[in-house]
Amino acid sequence: MRCLVTGGAGFIGSNLVDELLNLDHEVIVIDNESSSAHEKFYWNENATNYKYDICKYDTIRHLFTDIDIVFHLAAESRIQSTIHDPAYALTVNTIGTCNILQASREGGVKRVIYSSTSAAYGLRNTPPLRESMPRDCLNPYSISKCAGEDLCKMYTDLYGLETVTFRYFNVYGNRQPLRGQYAPVVGLFMRQKAAGLPMTIMGSGTQRRDFTNVSDVVAANILAANLENKRPVGQLINIGTGKNYSVVELAELIGGEYTFVPPRPAEAKVSLADNTKAKSLLNWDPKIELEDWLRNE
Repeated sequence: MRCLVTGGAGFIGSNLVDELLNLDHEVIVIDNESSSAHEKFYWNENATNYKYDICKYDTIRHLFTDIDIVFHLAAESRIQSTIHDPAYALTVNTIGTCNILQASREGGVKRVIYSSTSAAYGLRNTPPLRESMPRDCLNPYSISKCAGEDLCKMYTDLYGLETVTFRYFNVYGNRQPLRGQYAPVVGLFMRQKAAGLPMTIMGSGTQRRDFTNVSDVVAANILAANLENKRPVGQLINIGTGKNYSVVELAELIGGEYTFVPPRPAEAKVSLADNTKAKSLLNWDPKIELEDWLRNE
């Protein structure tokens, strides 16, 4: 297949690009290296790479001709940074997503796979979290990503563009962001320990997260790219393990000293996926256990 990956030099995107190339697909990558959480970006020289901004429609449009699958991962993805600059988050995550969908529609793309977030569930829903539960957006990040979900559904219903939307739960693993105070917690703790610093736990540390390995996320994307399987089209699908850990438990698994700092605003207390839909529609099952991964690092 001919595939296009937005955000393909970042954390999840670069892992996906590598696997697509390993499977002998042709891959085009768009990434503007805007993420402040990455110390480096991962451009695979076997892909066709473009340092483009998805917010500039006329710049990216020509890349979407004769593409089978678009994997849309480019985003402003740190919750706290979107609180500081909500307009930028809405521009990248909502207008940028509309640009990807419109370019896909005009270019004749067969399917778009959109990466959304479990932050959509907020505080009002009792875990395990199911796709049928109401949204509860607490911050500009979740609002902007959920607007992208609505755009995907609209492009499927109105224009017939096949879309599949994933809600990821706390992704970690190879090439995870390590930079800055808002890096995802697994990478942040590992960086702090390596530097001989105590791990900084926000609030009480009793908040619980469903930590999902990037290799399992990549596997879900590749399964969703199977054009013969129409069942996931137009669907919202959780990608999480169905098991969670408190932040204190995570720190103890990593091992070392930790300290407590004030909690961050507008974040959910507990994330835990009901992944029944992913299993039934995609035959997807997470393979990597957090404890096993940490033991081998």
